[in-house]
Amino acid sequence: MPDKKAETTPAPTPADPAPAALNRRDTLRLLGAAGVLGVAGPLARAQGTTPAAPAAAPAQAGNLNGNGFYRQKIGDLTVTVVSDGTAALAALLPTWGANPDRQADFAATLAEYSVPATNTVNHFNPVVVDTGKNRVLIDTGRGGEAGQLLNNLRRAGIDPASIDTVFITHGHGDHIGGLTQGGKATFDRARHVIGRAEFTFWTSQAQPNAAVQANLIGLKDRFTLLDPGGEIVPGLTTVATPGHTAGHLSVLAVSGDQKVMVFGDAAGHFLLSLRHPGAYVSFDTDGAQAAATRAQVFAQAVAEKWWVTAYHFPFPALGHLRKLPEGYEYEPTVWQWS
Repeated sequence: MPDKKAETTPAPTPADPAPAALNRRDTLRLLGAAGVLGVAGPLARAQGTTPAAPAAAPAQAGNLNGNGFYRQKIGDLTVTVVSDGTAALAALLPTWGANPDRQADFAATLAEYSVPATNTVNHFNPVVVDTGKNRVLIDTGRGGEAGQLLNNLRRAGIDPASIDTVFITHGHGDHIGGLTQGGKATFDRARHVIGRAEFTFWTSQAQPNAAVQANLIGLKDRFTLLDPGGEIVPGLTTVATPGHTAGHLSVLAVSGDQKVMVFGDAAGHFLLSLRHPGAYVSFDTDGAQAAATRAQVFAQAVAEKWWVTAYHFPFPALGHLRKLPEGYEYEPTVWQWS
């Protein structure tokens, strides 16, 4: 997982019958305990869904959600969460809830939801938003041998060469690592976009880390630099969400009255950052600012009923937020197989 210095379509198949609603807290428990590819099976069984019939051929299996990706239509947008895999996480605390005076409260919340506090995994979830005119990849995963983005794009039926725009939320290594392979741009046909302040911060350091050197400085002539509120492609705009890094930008995608907020790392942990106002993460650049940003965007997401997806939420990392008497709760999407 990242450290503080550098973190570091094909035609759809017919949908299965809609599963019965699962108790929200039980769903969160399942998501907190599940591995990246293991979520679909437990969720389906818990909801009483009849198992899907075996695919007739591997190509058909690639159309079914859960094979390293999760695709959903939202308005006229096709939003696909594409897993870059997971990494072992020895302990959630204090990394994902770093406030030193609140460790007991954080531990109690994890226990309340039966979310493992130790020997668990960290998820990495880039997102593809297809507007019908543009196919935008938001963040590129870790790259290297650990990265699963390219494999899972192909499983989703998305040719990496069909990505016409790559947007980077911030310069930590687990978000920019997949920009290059062997010193060359992975998405060679794509326009590359990042926030102006974020790009300037990372590329102007006296001793940039290796990920920055390879993936930002090495591709500097490819990047278009945007400010908050800038248009990435029609329908997708940048949103200032500082604190995790000073220039962090999230993405708001709009189709009619439907909106999807791609948080990147602005949302923090799917349970601790929501349930505990003021909570921050150990690798937030400015913990107080990050917590204030979360309070603002969480309130807006609830008020405007946004769909939300966050980079480190448990796969499939797509759903809504709801207001609690204190803080918020993440409501995962009801799983659909196609």
